[in-house]
Amino acid sequence: MSDVVVLPIILPAIAATLMLVVARESLALQRLVSVVSVAALLPISLILLDAAGSGPSAYRLGNWTSPFGIILVNDRLSAIMLVLTAVVSLLALVYSLSGWDARGRYFHVLFQFQLVGINGAFLTGDLFNLFVFFEVMLIASYGLLLHGDGPWRLKAGFQYVAVNLIASSLFLIAVGLIYGVTGTLNLAHLNQRVAQLGEEDAALLRTGALLLFMVFATKSALVPLHWWLPGAYSAAPAPSAAIFALLTKVGAYSILRFHSVAFSSDAAGISTSLQMLVLPAAAVTLAVGAIGVLASRSLLQLASYSVIASMGTLLIAGSGLEPAQLSAALYYTLHSTLIGAALFLLVDILAGGRGPTTDRLVPAATLPRPGFLGGLFLLAAMASIGLPPLSGFIGKVAILDSLRSAPAAPWAWGVILIASLVMMVGFVRAGSIVFWQPSERQSATGSPRIAAAPIAVVAVLIGLTAALSVFGGEVMTILAATATEMATPGRYVDAVLPKTFAEVP
Repeated sequence: MSDVVVLPIILPAIAATLMLVVARESLALQRLVSVVSVAALLPISLILLDAAGSGPSAYRLGNWTSPFGIILVNDRLSAIMLVLTAVVSLLALVYSLSGWDARGRYFHVLFQFQLVGINGAFLTGDLFNLFVFFEVMLIASYGLLLHGDGPWRLKAGFQYVAVNLIASSLFLIAVGLIYGVTGTLNLAHLNQRVAQLGEEDAALLRTGALLLFMVFATKSALVPLHWWLPGAYSAAPAPSAAIFALLTKVGAYSILRFHSVAFSSDAAGISTSLQMLVLPAAAVTLAVGAIGVLASRSLLQLASYSVIASMGTLLIAGSGLEPAQLSAALYYTLHSTLIGAALFLLVDILAGGRGPTTDRLVPAATLPRPGFLGGLFLLAAMASIGLPPLSGFIGKVAILDSLRSAPAAPWAWGVILIASLVMMVGFVRAGSIVFWQPSERQSATGSPRIAAAPIAVVAVLIGLTAALSVFGGEVMTILAATATEMATPGRYVDAVLPKTFAEVP
């Protein structure tokens, strides 16, 4: 069973290589290989989730003894993120078959390599290989961002590359500092070594940890490191933007993973420092995202700022290591990723149906199937805002409930509730322009037809958020067990390090 852990990385890598070697000139064959590869990830991820119920397990590449070799770790948290990745990537890939993938020869190759990076980041058990998988993920995302044409994509792509090059440089500096102080980059080993450091070394470790937090905060689009996201995500092709909704979650996952495993002991004061940084940064991020939704001049901007707002909400809960907060943060992660992907795909459909006006928030041609598309937009807006009965409401209630006894509860509640109200106004404004203010001049010329398959993909994503509500009790039970495992990382450490290694100084 432990060999299955490597499949979410190996399978898309093999698929990408196969497409480069055998199917470079055949779009039909690329589509077949890509869909089969991504579809296979879902049962594999579910198998890993089932196996994680028995506790964390480690896969040692080359059979090197930990912490010296490359190690992959499957626990509840990583398995849940793998399942989420498989679902979103499969639906985004199916959406791309409507024509987006035909706009460049290497779309499917880049898509598979991006999955290599995302899945590897969720499974790796050491800091250096997290850096490697980040780079694989980001290099693929550069190509996916520029897929298609248009000068706006080149400009957004340049900004995206520049900010990530800076983040990667900081990542390497942080890795060097942490390794120089502790002599290890293995998360489980860091859990032990941090508690053994003297005060002088602890100061250097705090510097490395804070640099690392800056890198993860950039990936998560936390204010003030968020400025790149609206431009990049607005310029990305719709299937790429949908899968990009996972990229910010990789940053949030990294914050939670390092906070809960490597620095959980707080021996060097790192855990306390991170909590002091994450909570206010997350609150400001939520506020900025909500204001951005209200002030958006296009539907793509609205979807992009809603991603920023969701990251703020998620990390308000994830700023602490209490199981109730962590389980609420995980539930909101599932919800916000699904609805974020749905929004980007729905905006692409609406933009295609509005003729030359595209996604700009000005009166345009009457949409085809306005009732059905309007219903999907209404449900997506309700889920994003956090209105009942969809999963956004359950997620926000869980977060608010988990913060009841926290010292920051009064103002955290206020920020979440006020931001939800501001976002509601922004979505209502956008919906009224798109669906209730048709342009008579453009309506007279008609509007393009919209295929049923892309709409079905969006409907499935929104349906999954509804399923999170219907099966909320069962989902929260799994997430509560995951949160407890995160709050007590002893089993993770035991799974990674051999029993005899604890005796080595």
